[in-house]
Amino acid sequence: MTSMHEAAARAGPRERILDTAYALFAQRGVGNVGVDEIITRSGVAKATSYRHFPAKTDLVLAFLAEREQRWTPEFVAAESARRAEAPEGQLLAVFDVFGEWFQRADFEGCSFINVLLEMHGHGPEHALGHASIQYLANIRALVRERAGRAGPAGPARPEEFAHSWHVLMKGSILASAEGDTAAARSAQTMARCLIDEHRTPQPRSA
Repeated sequence: MTSMHEAAARAGPRERILDTAYALFAQRGVGNVGVDEIITRSGVAKATSYRHFPAKTDLVLAFLAEREQRWTPEFVAAESARRAEAPEGQLLAVFDVFGEWFQRADFEGCSFINVLLEMHGHGPEHALGHASIQYLANIRALVRERAGRAGPAGPARPEEFAHSWHVLMKGSILASAEGDTAAARSAQTMARCLIDEHRTPQPRSA
C-alpha cells in the first residue's frame, strides 16, 4: 500500500494530499492526524488543499473510498481469488491472505472498523460512520456472493452465513492487533466449521 514517499511521485496535488492522508490515517487513525500535518507532508499550499478538500470530513471520506478500492477488491478479493478456484476455497483463502497481512510491519488493522469506533457517540447517521458501515457491508456482500456461487452444497442461508463469516474476519483482525499471532489460523479453523454448519442438506439417495 502506498507510502508517503511514493505519494511525492504522483503528479497532481489532490493525489499527493490523498496519498499522504491515506498513509497517516491508516496508521494512526483519523482523530490523531490533523489537516495541517497532512498539508505540510504533502507539500501543497493550504489554499490548494482546501480547494480539493474543504473540510477534514471530506478528506476522510475520500480516504475511506480509496481504502475501499485498495483493500476490498484489489487486496482481499483479488488475492484470495488468486489462491483458489472454487468459491469455498476462495472464502477460506481470505484467512491465508490475512495471515500474511498480519505479519507485515505496516499492518494497520481495518480502517472501516477504526473510523467507526472513533465515531462512537456520533451515531451511524454521521457521514463517516455511515460510510464505514457501507464499506463493511461491501465486504459481507463479497462473502455472500461467493457463498451463493458454491452451488447446491453451499450455505443454505447465504446472508446469515456472510454475517457470521464477517464476524470471524473482523474478530481475527482485532485479535491480531492484540498480538495474537495465530489469529488468522484460528479463524480459518472456525470458518471451516461454519461452512459445515451452514451447508445445504443434500437429499439422501434412494
